[in-house]
Amino acid sequence: MFSKILIANRGEIACRVAATAKRLGISTVAVYSDADRTAKHVAVCDEAIYLGGSAPKDSYLKGDAIIEIAKRTGAQAIHPGYGFLSENADFAQACQDAGLVFIGPSADAIRAMGGKSESKRLMEAAGVPLIPGYHGDNQDATFLQHQADSIGYPVLIKASAGGGGKGMRIVEQSQDFIDLLDSCRREAITSFGNDQVLVEKYALKPRHIEIQVFGDTHGNYVHLFERDCSVQRRHQKVLEEAPAPGVDAAMREAMGTAAIEAARAVDYVGAGTVEFIVEQREGSMNFYFMEMNTRLQVEHPVSEAITGVDLVEWQLLVAAGQTLPKTQDELVINGHAIEARICAENPDNNFLPATGTLFTYQKPEHSTFEIDDVRIDDGVREGDVISPFYDSMIAKLIVHAPTREQALAKLDRALAQTRIVGLPNNVAFLRYILNTDSFSNANLDTALIEREHDVLFDQHPLTLSTLAVTAIVQQLASEATAQSTDLDPFSKATGFRAYSDYTRSFHLIYDEQPYHARINNWHNANCADNKKSAEVSSHFDLVLEKAGVDNDIDSKVTSTDASATVYKGQISYASTDAHNHTLWLEDARISAQSWVHNETVYVFTDMGRDEISLIDIMAHVGEDTAAVGSLKSPMPGQVVAFKVAVGDTVKKGEPLAVIEAMKIEHTITAPTDGVVAELLFAAGDVVADGDELLRIDSEASE
Repeated sequence: MFSKILIANRGEIACRVAATAKRLGISTVAVYSDADRTAKHVAVCDEAIYLGGSAPKDSYLKGDAIIEIAKRTGAQAIHPGYGFLSENADFAQACQDAGLVFIGPSADAIRAMGGKSESKRLMEAAGVPLIPGYHGDNQDATFLQHQADSIGYPVLIKASAGGGGKGMRIVEQSQDFIDLLDSCRREAITSFGNDQVLVEKYALKPRHIEIQVFGDTHGNYVHLFERDCSVQRRHQKVLEEAPAPGVDAAMREAMGTAAIEAARAVDYVGAGTVEFIVEQREGSMNFYFMEMNTRLQVEHPVSEAITGVDLVEWQLLVAAGQTLPKTQDELVINGHAIEARICAENPDNNFLPATGTLFTYQKPEHSTFEIDDVRIDDGVREGDVISPFYDSMIAKLIVHAPTREQALAKLDRALAQTRIVGLPNNVAFLRYILNTDSFSNANLDTALIEREHDVLFDQHPLTLSTLAVTAIVQQLASEATAQSTDLDPFSKATGFRAYSDYTRSFHLIYDEQPYHARINNWHNANCADNKKSAEVSSHFDLVLEKAGVDNDIDSKVTSTDASATVYKGQISYASTDAHNHTLWLEDARISAQSWVHNETVYVFTDMGRDEISLIDIMAHVGEDTAAVGSLKSPMPGQVVAFKVAVGDTVKKGEPLAVIEAMKIEHTITAPTDGVVAELLFAAGDVVADGDELLRIDSEASE
């Protein structure tokens, strides 16, 4: 076995490998970029060496520099993780030439199976059913368009190298093919350094089911059963589970055998994943080879959970020349496992990736990087920054239970206990998916999210009264905490008034609608003078009104001339600190947690999470409103191209600009009809979140 390895990756991936290596007594060397100097994976490894700039091409894709660091630090092997260089045949070969072990398959196997076109040719020769498509070397755009026309639309353009949903475009009609091909190629170059593509028929109502395979240097092969990865957005996986619902023993055996034969055909060594498109027709399922990823994949913990196997340990054993620890007959399925990918993104805005600081990051009781009923694998900590340079995944939440129904309940509970504040994320969205009829009843296909659109997006699980009360109680509790060490009796907010009732106003914004709240008859139990009264809860009378608006919502100045009462009643509450509250309203007791960030109060209960703004009016006096007709970047990134020029007339929803962030291209559309008045950046420029990209004269089009 190795005594020291270098991990040529970052984040959660590097932390995962380091955890198993530490358990086996293997020293680890991390590499890091400018953006990762204080990252978690740097802290958990025994050594850490600087690579270069934040962009992957300047750091994690510098194969020669990584090999030099491995030799300099005395590492005997390089683990590439499951991104960046993990499926780079030239890097695997360079490791071998340098006398280092590449913890993965041979360069020849990567070339044969890692390239989607080559792997499909191999499978075709072996008689494995394939989805109709073109997988050849002719990459002329016109030729590829003709191929797509002959296949029939919709078609899928897919980068031949790589994976992870990057470099993929669905084309619905012929006239869109060239533009989407160009976009796909740009994304493929950025992610994989290779812009070759294949074109294939886009199957309708497909499931995405994959088989985890393993081979050693002694000619032994096993599969560790299947995973269903059908729930996807932007061709990227959202939820994965094992075993796949509805797959019977015969189909499992057939898919497993096909996957092993695919690996055997190229003398595959180590962990790999053979992916199938499964067509569902009249109650039957037929599988077709899609691709093979020559690496351990993000969703491997669900396979670990149902088999009891540490797959990274197997990787290290096999790379060291040992035989597979188990035969196929010794591998059995135990229970059901589901993995949810928690990402920094905004599901309600086309899943745009988000960047920023994890202001609050709290997790349920769990294990990390080891098999357990609740497992969370992550590469970030509270206070860390999610940057625009890398993948937006924050963590993987994995649960294991005897049955699928129990696993679903356990995952929903764990997600309900996850608290993230500081940047948009998909935790609430994941809970919505779990509770759809489609997912709970295992009615699975890759269009599940689109099919369940109405119950997944723009959801508000908490009532306005709950949000408003929590925001007010948060403010009162925060003030009480700040005043607890102040000995001045006149500074304490008790609610007492000698000659008049105590009345206090709050200005709130929820779902772009301003509200005005008033509380009176406030009894603050925390400031009560006698012990008996301190044992009861605090309470106040609340009136919540919809407010009129002076100018627009951005002015944050409201008036109640046009107000309408939306809630009126007595509220009782008890706060253990500024974040944890017990509320009594509407004849119900509610346990709530809340955090404030940039005037937004983030509220969490067992029913879900939502947010409401608590506005300090005086803090915004004199502020100018945002420029009308401006288009701002919704994320930090790099401008790929503008689709319009100054003077062009545009319609609402028309593509205006393309921004690249986290190795994925995002199209920014016109917010209104108008004429392009000014472009404020050029292609290649780096923009920050909120930077004004261009201006539109909306009046010029009238």
